[in-house]
Amino acid sequence: MTGSAQQRGVAVVTGASSGIGAATARRLAAEGFHVVAAARRADRLTALAKEIGGTAVNCDVTADPDVAALRDAVRELGAPMTLLVNNAGGAHGLDPIESASVVDWQWMYEVNVVGTLRVTKVLLPELERSGAGTVVVMGSTAGLIVYEGGGGYAAAKHAQTALAETLRLELSGRPIRVIEIDPGMVRTDEFGLVRFGGDAVRAAAPYAGVAEPLVADDIADCVAWVATRPHHVNVDRLVVRPLAQAAQHKVHRVFP
Repeated sequence: MTGSAQQRGVAVVTGASSGIGAATARRLAAEGFHVVAAARRADRLTALAKEIGGTAVNCDVTADPDVAALRDAVRELGAPMTLLVNNAGGAHGLDPIESASVVDWQWMYEVNVVGTLRVTKVLLPELERSGAGTVVVMGSTAGLIVYEGGGGYAAAKHAQTALAETLRLELSGRPIRVIEIDPGMVRTDEFGLVRFGGDAVRAAAPYAGVAEPLVADDIADCVAWVATRPHHVNVDRLVVRPLAQAAQHKVHRVFP
């Protein structure tokens, strides 16, 4: 482990195999953290860890044994864990409530909310032991306001916001800060494809006419900024949207 990594400590990033998670892992490594990249796709993680000099851990945040193995991998590094980025999550479907899939709603709650709970619970002792821990919860503007067809995702992200806010209250007086980042319109390779079952046309539709949506590196930049503030500085919530998106329903689009 390099000297800079020993200074910054260990950062765990869930959902690190693509999109915001992968971009965040790269950025945190550049900032001097030793990054533990956790996700389900081992082949992608191995390549990423080799690229950034980090550690790959195959981990499904919905599985208790996987999360326990993630904690064990952190302990084996022998360096203080100072940062947890709860990034694993996602959306399934865009159906109105009257025709919504219960299975989709259950998946979104299990991954976004209970997954964050599982990982955070297991790693809090490691963060506290460092004396200067930070938990970042990757939320969404969907956790602040609802929209048609987004009931399941908005419900999960609202619950994730409640988790972050409650955790901050409960950890008051202990050396762990809790930071919530709520991105708006971010174009990544997979979020839309996962949401729409691989339908590339539907995945691209929300970004039609938007010249510059946010990209994964923009959010990684936000994570790096909040995580590297002096530890007495707690950015409770950072809401970030592209310039074109004034609000959830107000997006400036230009068509030829």
